[in-house]
Amino acid sequence: MRPNRGHRVGGALVVAALLASPLLMDCGKKGMGGMPAMPEGKGMPGVPGTCPANIADADALMAANFGLQGELENKVKASLAAGADLQKIAGEVEAEVTTACGNLAKDLGATEADLKPKEDGPGKKADAACQAAVKFVNDFKAKAKGNLKVEVKPPRCSASMDAVTDCAAKCDATVKPGSAKVECEGGKISGQCSGKCDGECDVQAGAKCEGTCSGECTGECSADISGKCDGTCDGKCDGKDLHGKCAGQCDGKCKGTAHANCSGTCKGSCSATCSMQAKGECKGECSGKCDVEMKEPKCSGEVKPPQMSAECKAHCNAQVHAKMECKPASVFAKIDGAADAQAALKLKAVLAKDLPAILKVSMGMKGQLESVVNDVKASLNGAEAAVKSGGDAALKVGSCFAGSLKAQADAAVSINVSVKASASASASASAG
Repeated sequence: MRPNRGHRVGGALVVAALLASPLLMDCGKKGMGGMPAMPEGKGMPGVPGTCPANIADADALMAANFGLQGELENKVKASLAAGADLQKIAGEVEAEVTTACGNLAKDLGATEADLKPKEDGPGKKADAACQAAVKFVNDFKAKAKGNLKVEVKPPRCSASMDAVTDCAAKCDATVKPGSAKVECEGGKISGQCSGKCDGECDVQAGAKCEGTCSGECTGECSADISGKCDGTCDGKCDGKDLHGKCAGQCDGKCKGTAHANCSGTCKGSCSATCSMQAKGECKGECSGKCDVEMKEPKCSGEVKPPQMSAECKAHCNAQVHAKMECKPASVFAKIDGAADAQAALKLKAVLAKDLPAILKVSMGMKGQLESVVNDVKASLNGAEAAVKSGGDAALKVGSCFAGSLKAQADAAVSINVSVKASASASASASAG
């Protein structure tokens, strides 16, 4: 499999289309499209014509029996399952952003009361936490003064290509198991290489590292560093110019054993991911070319699934991106000409510690999330057109669609708000 050149999905998240859907506008006690809805009550999985009790459970929806004919049954199942997947993603993204922004704000002095949203609603917790983060970052910037510079090695988020293949074979009967081909567009393929790797090799925490370490380096570190340094520092240590042994807070070049974030070259053991150039054996994850077929390949761009229905494409895209893996960003902050050295040191240390988790969403996941929301919208349009043909189809799935559409619209809003909130917090640290 080779990465193909192409475009990444961009632009604003498509929320208005979900909210303006005729299905959503018509749903309620009268059901869908003005037709009677199914009687309220718990669903009975396996009984034709019933809706599962939990419409946020994608597996239950795929296993349900709506009593429809052939292709229409599969179309409805996959569309509703895609909506359930989107709800799961929205909840997880909001929780991640809320925690990441909350940690940054609290490390700068915020209290739980500062993080509390003024009103309930999709994404409101994430928005409130990130507003607090922006406020406290700006307060520290004003106190420290000087010129803040933040250097970032972006996070890299990847989705499993094998998982897309498996999902496609289970969802769409026209896709033959073992023969489905997926491609990676607009990104890199990485995976386990049992042969020779020509590219970048990432090894996990604790492994021998002779490359860029995004965490604490136990060994020789030569890097711009802001934090506790135990080694030889060429810069400022405890606020004083120092060109020699350092055992304290260092703001400059540290050469030696660094017990702090090492965003440069580390020769030793790294507490986080270590990235090294490879032209041979890689005892980790290879990102580049492998002279044998990669195992467990992942794509950092858009995973292009095999030819299948729009509904299955949406379900598989959402399901796989709900389990997306992200390598953290590496952040190095410095303030030139600070008026308050202690405030500057505090701000730099907190940004190095907490900003990577925010950048995971604002930089690493944003494009993939937009793609998922767009695919779910397309699947809804397809299922809507089929179900609106009327008759038994509308009667059997009316209430199921009514609840699902509202939940899907809320999920899209939540994702939009959470992504924008994370971007606002990132921008406040001059890393947007």
